[in-house]
Amino acid sequence: MTDSTTLGLVGGLLQAVVIVAGAPLLVGLMRQVRARMEGRVGAGIRQPWRDLRKQFRKEPITPRGTSEVFRAAPVAMVAITLVVAAIAPFVTAASPLPGVADLFVVVALLATGTVAIALAGIDTGTAFGGMGASRETTILALVEPTALVAIFALSVRAGSTNLSAIVDSTLAEPSAVLSPAALLAAAALVLVIVAETGRLPVDNPATHLELTMVHEAMVLEYAGPDLALIELGSAMRSAVYLGLLANLFVPWGIATEAGVLALLVGVVAFVVKVGVLGAALAAAEVFLAKVRLFRVPELLAGSFLLALLAVTASYVLA
Repeated sequence: MTDSTTLGLVGGLLQAVVIVAGAPLLVGLMRQVRARMEGRVGAGIRQPWRDLRKQFRKEPITPRGTSEVFRAAPVAMVAITLVVAAIAPFVTAASPLPGVADLFVVVALLATGTVAIALAGIDTGTAFGGMGASRETTILALVEPTALVAIFALSVRAGSTNLSAIVDSTLAEPSAVLSPAALLAAAALVLVIVAETGRLPVDNPATHLELTMVHEAMVLEYAGPDLALIELGSAMRSAVYLGLLANLFVPWGIATEAGVLALLVGVVAFVVKVGVLGAALAAAEVFLAKVRLFRVPELLAGSFLLALLAVTASYVLA
């Protein structure tokens, strides 16, 4: 077994553990930052873990008339996100499945998790579930092409759509981070993350108003352990998206060789970068208002245009 294979296996397992354990803390940090900036005390960074523990102890309840789609969606969402957490370059540049750690595979897996929850929302047969699923799939159809094109702009320099190769290329050529293509792609990906994680101004995770709900409308019928899995999966997706943003553009600190010290530095660097990005995103939300639903496609179309400009710049300025 080569050092790269060993690093990929150990790193993949470590990444999965860090994201599962740290994702709720990331949500708690973002809520705490927003609370402090709004003049509130806040519930504390560990509150999401307390909520998950309480939900896991409750009795599972399934609405009448739902099928296996409703029951399988939370597990599918967590499992798919866990796979991405293990194979993408977060703590280490190596991957346990190098052929799977590809741009198109990772984006497709994350989209599949969203589709699973949307199908569960439709399966309930409620007006809220169908409304939320319709809105979510509309956003998904606009966001996924942007994510593909934005990261593809980075792959032009690396000569590969493999995420680990893109990270290695940035490590080998640090000045590329400040290139027009990278900056345009980063701006597009920020808007993708805002939309995919249901943050302002696209969605408001703290509301249950009929006219503004997107993600919450699809999961209103969930309770107990199923709701806990939904919340954990959503938190993991936030950590994964922020981790991709951090390491595709600022990969310094990521482990490139097998060793306890290198992996420890990789974990610390990943936690710090994701924490800073999460805190910055939460702080920006304080100054933003939710845009009208019919204006969201315009915002996402703008992000797609930025991604196209990034690809053009990557070829013209190569």
